[in-house]
Amino acid sequence: MATFTVALVLVVAAAGLLRWRRPAWYWLTFGVTLASLRVLIRYASVMDACGLTVPPSRWRLALARVTNRPMPDPRPPRILRFRPTRTGLVLRLGLRPGQDAFDVAAASDRLRHSFSMYGVTSREVRSGVVEVRMTGYDVLKRVQMPAKVDTRPMRVPVALREDGSVHYRDYRAVPHALTLGATESGKSVYQRNLVAGLAPMDVALVGIDCKQGVELFPLARRFSALADNPDAAADLLDALVSRMEGVYQLIRAEQRITAAVPDADIAADIWDLPDHLRPVPVVVLVDEVAELALFASKDEEKRRDRIITALVRLAQLGRAAGIYLEICGQRFGSELGKGITMLRAQLTGRTAHRVNDETSANMAFGDISPDAVLAAIQIPAELRGLAIAGDSTGGWHRIRAPHTSLRQAVNLCNRHADRTPDLSELAPFKPELTSSSEAPVPLAKTAPVTA
Repeated sequence: MATFTVALVLVVAAAGLLRWRRPAWYWLTFGVTLASLRVLIRYASVMDACGLTVPPSRWRLALARVTNRPMPDPRPPRILRFRPTRTGLVLRLGLRPGQDAFDVAAASDRLRHSFSMYGVTSREVRSGVVEVRMTGYDVLKRVQMPAKVDTRPMRVPVALREDGSVHYRDYRAVPHALTLGATESGKSVYQRNLVAGLAPMDVALVGIDCKQGVELFPLARRFSALADNPDAAADLLDALVSRMEGVYQLIRAEQRITAAVPDADIAADIWDLPDHLRPVPVVVLVDEVAELALFASKDEEKRRDRIITALVRLAQLGRAAGIYLEICGQRFGSELGKGITMLRAQLTGRTAHRVNDETSANMAFGDISPDAVLAAIQIPAELRGLAIAGDSTGGWHRIRAPHTSLRQAVNLCNRHADRTPDLSELAPFKPELTSSSEAPVPLAKTAPVTA
């Protein structure tokens, strides 16, 4: 008996220590079993207490009266699937007649409290079926990406969502995106994760970094073109517009619109072209868009209008030509001048890190979801990298990218430098890498770049 008591005390102490210091390990060893039992045992009573049950049907009531049996209890949603994961539990529920997916979403906080879970989110899978994801611990406190992710062309795993699932940046589904965030909010780390995820893919990276290239310059070996000042950026964007027009001419020549060609084989963008004819897709990363929109003289104003016009054209027409925009900035409001709101309207994906005021959050989500605005302004300063990600559908998630140091990103870009395509239209802007013994020089259109 004494041995059993000592062993029990040691197990409880180990569980408490793991829950405090290593919540992920605690979940995999003790938490998943305890939570599964808790959910399955309490399920009917919790659903009844949260208002997620429906009265028994009339025929069941009539049958109980005829057979002189007790009245049947209210019916909760059916559990269609129950699956433990490395971060929590996933329940797929079949709704009863009269229930709605919004009822489950509105009761998420009550379910979290009743089942003693860290977080509960829900989404409608199809009509009458809702998936409820429960997390057993704070997965965003120490982000650990899963070993296996869904890899597809132009689909990059960049962060972890609060429900434990992976957040992907899918350029074919959401061609253009806007990333906002104050200084020291984790915006640069998010951008590094994007570059690190794109580096192993067959894609051309184009960078515009008007901070003299300090953010994107170390990753230059994987970039097909770089510009570090507004003048070079204007020329680079004009070259991208010319490339876009050339790609459209190629698509037009290869559309193959004849009676013998099936509808699915008619080319409307680069992904409908044969592999040997398909141009390499281009991802354009703009590090600080405000530096492209500000001006102090008439000449700078002309340059600014030229830049914004080119960005708007790329945002409106670039998707089919395989040109995708990734625009970052601290603010992106109408105070940056004409054309900015038109450009913002074309940026479907929205990601907002910690912002300094509600107006900045409204720039990202004001026309999408008021709840996302409220969530963005509540991000604490000490949680760098925490962000709100959404799109034009109104859906949004809390995400956090894993910390990727600049050295890690540089090593990954150098490892995949052989994948950097040479684009003839962007050849004047390709960074020239020299030996580290030479003195560093500015990164410009015609200036060499140090390694």
